Amino acid sequence: MEPFRVHVLGCSSALPTTRHYPSMQVVECRGKLFMVDCGEGAQLQVRRASLSFGKLGHVFISHLHGDHCFGLMGLISSIGLLGRTATLHVYAPADLQSMLDMQMRFFCHDLGYEVEFHPVDTTRQTVIYDDRSLTVETIPLEHRVPCCGFLFREKPSLPHIRRDMIDFYQIPMSQINNIKAGQDFTCEDGTVIPHERLVTPAEPPRSYAYCSDTRYMPALAKQLQGVSTLYHEATYAADNLVMAEKYFHSTAVQAATVAREAHVGKLLLGHFSSRYIDENILLDEAREVFPESHLTREMQVFDV
Repeated sequence: MEPFRVHVLGCSSALPTTRHYPSMQVVECRGKLFMVDCGEGAQLQVRRASLSFGKLGHVFISHLHGDHCFGLMGLISSIGLLGRTATLHVYAPADLQSMLDMQMRFFCHDLGYEVEFHPVDTTRQTVIYDDRSLTVETIPLEHRVPCCGFLFREKPSLPHIRRDMIDFYQIPMSQINNIKAGQDFTCEDGTVIPHERLVTPAEPPRSYAYCSDTRYMPALAKQLQGVSTLYHEATYAADNLVMAEKYFHSTAVQAATVAREAHVGKLLLGHFSSRYIDENILLDEAREVFPESHLTREMQVFDV
């Protein structure tokens, strides 16, 4: 099975601490790297994680709060110093484009590669990226500024050829792709070998949902049904529910409730308030609701 992983580079909320970096992750899927949010120090964290700048082709920014985008300019500059020539694609709320253009004109006179900006409508669930193996769609969220999450969906793959059956029926290699595509095979004597006997089913497509800053949205579970892995912000414990409601954030219990109602495979918690020296209080509360909950930490890697 091809790798589909989440590399956690930062998991704090607005105030960085000596323990945590601001929000940023890299999603690795079939040899490609996608950055999701880009807090301060992004280029340093990419290096610490031993990830390839050359394979990083797309950056997705959920909203325009500094702890989610202050690292973008530094990342763009550092990549240019490494001699990049391939285009870097940035997906973000439209208001970022003018600010980014101004910074690049001032700091990046000889960048050496193009930065292509893709404005994102945070109010609509729509596909914003599509290739042969993966789609990325927006997830509208409710925060103090326009904000959306991102849903990475693996496309269904073809079934696997049964080598023993291919050898037994002496099926030529020229027919392999046809069989994978669903065709039966007809032997020289006219015997038809059903497609189902010649293959084993492909692995179910995997999916990863990144739900950045948002207040609790009960309806969110409908959009996330059956997701393999869900990241949902968990800024506060239950004793700070009033703060969560005031600042349009979620508690760990609320994040776990979304995971439970969406029947996801596992839940990753992040965006921790700096008030918590020990985030296990958040984990314990989440696991009371959804046992397959996990804290995120810098340099952790989760298989989707």
